[in-house]
Amino acid sequence: MTLSDKEFRDVARLMYERFGIHLTEQKRTLVAGRLTKRIRNLGLANIGEYLVRVHADKTGAELTELVDRITTNHSFFYREKDHFEFLVSDVLPAIKARRERDAGFSLRVWSAGCATGEEPYTIAMAIREFLGATANTADWGVLATDLSLAALREAIKAVYADNRVRELPAAWRSSYLEKRGEDEWAIKEDLRRAVMFKRLNLMNENYPFKGLFDVVFCRNVMIYFDPPVRRALVDRIYRYVKPGGYLFVGHSESLPRETCPFDYVRPAIYRKADVR
Repeated sequence: MTLSDKEFRDVARLMYERFGIHLTEQKRTLVAGRLTKRIRNLGLANIGEYLVRVHADKTGAELTELVDRITTNHSFFYREKDHFEFLVSDVLPAIKARRERDAGFSLRVWSAGCATGEEPYTIAMAIREFLGATANTADWGVLATDLSLAALREAIKAVYADNRVRELPAAWRSSYLEKRGEDEWAIKEDLRRAVMFKRLNLMNENYPFKGLFDVVFCRNVMIYFDPPVRRALVDRIYRYVKPGGYLFVGHSESLPRETCPFDYVRPAIYRKADVR
């Protein structure tokens, strides 16, 4: 199935207005390929008829189906591993030292754009490794959000193919996963309980959070956005980070220093200044 210029513009406009996703002309073939099966299953003739169906569905279910098919939720455990190494070696010790001077240790981490769960589960592993024997009694947790309901269902299921866990250190794999059959691994229950999954559209003007976060991972998400949407998203995230807190972005992403409210730490890592 091919897309006319108007059909592609209509899909692109809908994705941009509702989700901030910027579909360039180079994505036309991808969009057509990913929507063809859905359109045929619904017994529709073309993209135009499908968009009428999307707009007519007041439940929003078909819009969710549309964005699930267009976006890519590829991930694996321990992706961009230097981020997790830096989290354990620098970020967590600094937070722990600061909290223990105040009212005791607590930690809140947000994985924004968590896809199928590999990132937030890896974060939880890193935190447990850092806390050691105190992990079961310490006040900490990971919130993981994504736009895709299909991805969140996979994350909650917490079962992964062998090729998704290969990059994990062997000790982490044996501590936090259990083998299922020949080529599948399941997250152990105590680690699953440390991560809460919620659906969230990052384009919402406000987020339903009760408190601020010490660390935010928003990696390989902003590649879908154009510069104005990226700037607005970073400004929103900034409001939900504690002073002294950190923002991690993907290695292929960078934030312009002249407009970024965070201070640059190192490639793909930024920090909110302490209260002065």
